[in-house]
Amino acid sequence: MLPKLNIVPFVSVDNMMKLILAIGVERFLIELAGFIEADFRRWELFDKTPRVASHSKEGVIELMPTSDGAVYGFKYVNGHPKNTRDGRQTVTAFGVLANVSNGYPLLLSEMTILTALRTAATSALAAKYLAPSSARTMALIGNGAQAEFQALAFKALVGVNRLRLYDIDRSASLKCVRNLAGLGFDFEICATAEEALVGAEIVTTVTADKRYATILTDNMVGAGIHINAVGGDSPGKTELHADILRRSDIFVEYPPQTRIEGEIQQLPPDYPVTELWQVVAGEAPGRRDAGQITLFDSVGFAIEDFSALRYVREQIERTRLYDELDLLADPDEPRDLFGMLLRAQAAQPAA
Repeated sequence: MLPKLNIVPFVSVDNMMKLILAIGVERFLIELAGFIEADFRRWELFDKTPRVASHSKEGVIELMPTSDGAVYGFKYVNGHPKNTRDGRQTVTAFGVLANVSNGYPLLLSEMTILTALRTAATSALAAKYLAPSSARTMALIGNGAQAEFQALAFKALVGVNRLRLYDIDRSASLKCVRNLAGLGFDFEICATAEEALVGAEIVTTVTADKRYATILTDNMVGAGIHINAVGGDSPGKTELHADILRRSDIFVEYPPQTRIEGEIQQLPPDYPVTELWQVVAGEAPGRRDAGQITLFDSVGFAIEDFSALRYVREQIERTRLYDELDLLADPDEPRDLFGMLLRAQAAQPAA
């Protein structure tokens, strides 16, 4: 039973961590992917718009709104690659769900940790439809804050158990091995991105620099591989050489947004792509043959955040892992908001 309307359930970082640990990280990822998959199957019910972005040379601040007609949701999120040099997170976020019928908030939640889980769950969900069914080895290029979540999601949903790691900072790869030790993986830390791709059936790129980069070149990508391109997620920020895109069948979340922020910003604006929801709903094919190169050009979309918040709201009803936030003014007479202020003044002790 959630609080009365004027009190908003608030999931703090502490309670989010408790919730994830109570459920278990891999189970959380599997169940979260199920919520995303269910919402993709009803994709056409949602309001959709590219995220509202404020770009600067340092990074980006974005709002990501959507609604299914009954519940409205949005996420505030930033992306500032330079932050790690100052001891700060590259990405931070919080999100809100609200009741469409009366506009009252239903949930306020941290989404820095939840976005990492949502991104990984979406990546692995895409791979379930697009990667070779026998894939067990993944090259993981970029071993920062998102890496362990990606690895665990691909293990839980796809069965990946061998990781070939590469980062320009070897200590990041060592951190990744340390954090994932004992969780069912074999590891190889590689000296180059090219070496990491040797024997890999899936490659995930999740680097942070805000620039046109070439993490993968065309000669590195062989037939049959699935590419999960996560790091190219804003204008002027890419990871793949354009020739790889031209050889691949490309799958995206929402084309109007991905053409601005994804790898396909390098291609003509009418270049053909397939929307992932169409594959999930059975309206378009995913992987068709063994030699096909599939590319999930992942930039993140508001419906995935909506799904994540919807999942968290359901879990806190069961676990009670939330705080009650006195966020909404609730006067005895709805039209007498100023009177509420006067009554508060009268209730104060005399000076």
